[in-house]
Amino acid sequence: MERREFMRACALGVVAAGAALPGVVQGEVEPRMYGRARLTDAGGAPLKSREIPADTNLIFHYPFAATPCFLLNLGRPVRQPARLKTADAKAYEWPGGVGAHSSIVAYSAICSHRLTYPTRDISFISYREERTPTSRHARVIHCCSEHSQYDPAGGAKVLAGPAPQPLAAILLEHDPAGDELWAVGTLGGEMFNDFFAKFEFRLAIEHGAAARRPAEGAIPVVELAQFCRQQVKC
Repeated sequence: MERREFMRACALGVVAAGAALPGVVQGEVEPRMYGRARLTDAGGAPLKSREIPADTNLIFHYPFAATPCFLLNLGRPVRQPARLKTADAKAYEWPGGVGAHSSIVAYSAICSHRLTYPTRDISFISYREERTPTSRHARVIHCCSEHSQYDPAGGAKVLAGPAPQPLAAILLEHDPAGDELWAVGTLGGEMFNDFFAKFEFRLAIEHGAAARRPAEGAIPVVELAQFCRQQVKC
């Protein structure tokens, strides 16, 4: 592995053993490690970071079968860490992008305000490359429910709207030898318990008993336009 990716992988291994990831404030928010899962294309082939289209909404589900995430290629290196805080003022440091060009980022697609998320029928939340009549910011993740906007190049920090905290980051590992990506955990303020409680009935219809099943092994990544029938623009 490249030195940067090797050091990150080693650091994540240390976290799994019970120590804090370098850059994370002791006593505050530490990474939560889940099953290591390879990201694949719709046909099951390993997803290559160099082949991910820039500025395109991609969706996968992690760390549970019913919890959607955004995978984004921002089209430029994102190597600057971001110091952030959760809604209860606990600090953490987002480490930046991964992949062949350090341009790949991933976040929970569950809005931290009202838990809006992409469904098979409709999505009120997505990445927007351009400014819109309701947003003076370009290149943001925009939730149309209450116009919360997040900066994907800054750890999904809140730029506008009522969201109380950044989107939870999905920790990715990159294997330069095969240019493959693996989801390994989360960082920041998780909303999964609130999400399952609020949408229990809907998730049971959509996923049955598998909603809380850990996402392990191989996880397919698809474009948001293919995943849901309608995207709300605002």
